[in-house]
Amino acid sequence: MIHMGRRSVLQASVGLAGVSALPMPHIARAEATTATVWQTQGFVPQEDEAFRKVIADYQKASGNKIDYTITPFMALLQKTVSALTAGDVPDVVSMDAPDTLLSQNAWDDRLIDVSDVVETQKSVLSESALLYSYVYNNAAKKRAYYFVPYKMSAIPFHVWGSLVEKAGYNLADAPKTWDAFWDFFKPMQAKLRSKGMRRVYALGLQLTTVGPNDGNGVFYGFLIANGGKDIVTSDGKLHTDDPKVRQAAIKSVAYMTQAFKDGYVPPEVLSWNDADDNNAYHEKLMIMDFDGTISTELALYSQKDLYQKEMVTLGLPLGNDGQPIPAQVGAGGGFIPKGAKNVTVAKDFLKYVVQPKVQSEYLKNGLGRWVTTVPATVKEDPWWLDPSDPHRAPYVTETLLGPTIPVYNAYNPAWGRVAAEQLWGQAFAAVVKDGATAEAAVDAAFRRAEAIFARYPIIQS
Repeated sequence: MIHMGRRSVLQASVGLAGVSALPMPHIARAEATTATVWQTQGFVPQEDEAFRKVIADYQKASGNKIDYTITPFMALLQKTVSALTAGDVPDVVSMDAPDTLLSQNAWDDRLIDVSDVVETQKSVLSESALLYSYVYNNAAKKRAYYFVPYKMSAIPFHVWGSLVEKAGYNLADAPKTWDAFWDFFKPMQAKLRSKGMRRVYALGLQLTTVGPNDGNGVFYGFLIANGGKDIVTSDGKLHTDDPKVRQAAIKSVAYMTQAFKDGYVPPEVLSWNDADDNNAYHEKLMIMDFDGTISTELALYSQKDLYQKEMVTLGLPLGNDGQPIPAQVGAGGGFIPKGAKNVTVAKDFLKYVVQPKVQSEYLKNGLGRWVTTVPATVKEDPWWLDPSDPHRAPYVTETLLGPTIPVYNAYNPAWGRVAAEQLWGQAFAAVVKDGATAEAAVDAAFRRAEAIFARYPIIQS
């Protein structure tokens, strides 16, 4: 453990009762030292301004200096991979959803254990945020906290309520179970086309073979709704040999590809990247979409009629068996690479940001695209569930207050390889392009997943 040469930002864990009234911590003013921080650029400008305010507040409180850069997500991902490989690293990487990067580099023993940082707030943090951060180190043969989570996200539904009404339907009549919910939008396509919207499609299903993330996320939603939640379990084991998981995957691929064949999905989806569905949704090319965070809505935040009156954000329906299903959540936060030059200040900074009051104000200033990792905060601060915003409350409820599980990468870094190889996109393509059956496409994907997982054995201590 690194010896903290001065008082840490926060001396001890804060109880639930103190979340809303947490005072600014006392920080001993020793000689100022500098830490470098790499930060993910936000999807809306307010996110970057909010981060700059966090930096300014921390510097004022601590006397330390943070030398930071803000970089777009994909560029930061590539930059971080290069730095970890070469060993020329910053003190902190503050990244949104570093799913694969985190689990793989913890496995490779390239990150510093930050359990002492997480412990300061562990009692108040979301269980799924903690699970996301508790990853396996293959050199140590055990799990530890290698990530400090101070934001969370889930995948909600984005619906053009105005198009639903124009088609003659009422969104309140949408069925409560998964497939039936998606089916509800299909007949609207013909209704809208008969009214002159010739290019509109019912569904924003990303059957992409390009990725990197959205097509995988949609498939996982279907998989879980069909009863396949335990394809990977918290012990890091893959369960493609479970008949229930196999049937869930087959049903998912069959539904998604049939919707494509029936013409309810834009034909371009096979080559969409993660921005293309957002752009198509904004152009009203489709009635609804299933995509991570509320960046889709916040991109139109300044257009109040669209934001307040036309778009609707919805959480998850029930599974096809009529039972509640967990939302898969990712986290954002910070990790410290091995080779960092100022671990003391790096940990101190992360202890500061993860405090309930600090992270909440930070994320509120960023318009709530990311949700705090402290459930008590959203229950005590009315801003988070304010009904005057039509998007925030359903998104926060899904992400933090309903049932959740972390993305599967937290359980085993092999899942990151599975996602990177676009095994599910390949399955979609095998069905719609090559005429394969859903069964054959899933079995091929499962065989490849099994081969990948064989390279990542996790020994339980």
